[in-house]
Amino acid sequence: MVRPFDVNDIYPDDPADSVRLPRRRAGGSPQSLAVTLLADYTLRTRASVPSGAIVALLGEFGVTSAAGRTAISRLARRGVLESSRQGRHSSYRLSDPAAVNLSLSGHSIVAFTEQAERWDGAWTVISFSLPEGRSAERRTLRGRLRWLGYAPLYDGLWLSPRPFTPRAREELAGVGPGSLTVFRAQHVELESAARRDPLDAWDVDAIAEEYTAFVDRWDPLLDRIRAGGVSGVEAVCARTEIMDTYRRFHVLDPRLPMRCMPPGWRRQQVRDLFTAVYDGLAATAQEHVRTVAALPSGADGDIGAHTTTDLLAGVWLGESCSPNSR
Repeated sequence: MVRPFDVNDIYPDDPADSVRLPRRRAGGSPQSLAVTLLADYTLRTRASVPSGAIVALLGEFGVTSAAGRTAISRLARRGVLESSRQGRHSSYRLSDPAAVNLSLSGHSIVAFTEQAERWDGAWTVISFSLPEGRSAERRTLRGRLRWLGYAPLYDGLWLSPRPFTPRAREELAGVGPGSLTVFRAQHVELESAARRDPLDAWDVDAIAEEYTAFVDRWDPLLDRIRAGGVSGVEAVCARTEIMDTYRRFHVLDPRLPMRCMPPGWRRQQVRDLFTAVYDGLAATAQEHVRTVAALPSGADGDIGAHTTTDLLAGVWLGESCSPNSR
């Protein structure tokens, strides 16, 4: 089963061309936080942000200046950030490959509720077998499968209700020869007590608890957002936290139509709540980041927060990519 506490291990360091995004961890490492912040406020505009401003924003999450500068340096070496200099001052922006990767990921995160309702009743089944001596490759493969929305019905047999996409084909291209087989199949019901339902691959009860915890955490904030009672610092921190939490459901949820899920499944309620908080805080958070970055509003490459609508459209995909192509 895919359990909520497994989520720290299922955001792989996957390449997008030459870029290696940091592993996504609950609570956020300095590198992951820096990427999230730059994505949330510069992905749409491709603005460059002074290094001192990035360090200051990370400081609002408790990251020390030294740790913040180290994170920026490592992200630049990984190809996630590209730098520019003006005198003694350095600025950074997301590289093109990182921007494409993050835009595609953002689309997947916010689109899964709609995609779940479009199901033809077939399952994509991936069967694999890797010898004990290839345990590291096995862990990597499992992580990639989880990020793609697959879950283990049995140890070497994983499944998803979604079609086998070009992106999945790319993700699995590096697996050793003769190691896996992919099927698209219908589930046949059995009367025998030995049968196992495909939905059993997911820990449905634990995921339901995660949805409830999400509502309990974020619903009380809505009245303050509507009243304009959230400060700039709090708005930035809240948007980062809610995205960090919500993006896990794209992986954890079985992504089956609501008619196939237990009564009271809160997927759509959580999506609506995420949208209300993330979009409702966008303007306040954007102004705070602009203030910290000391960049004048309306300047070339202006900082700008995106919304869930922007994520669905594909915030920044260059000229050759689109969400539907992945």
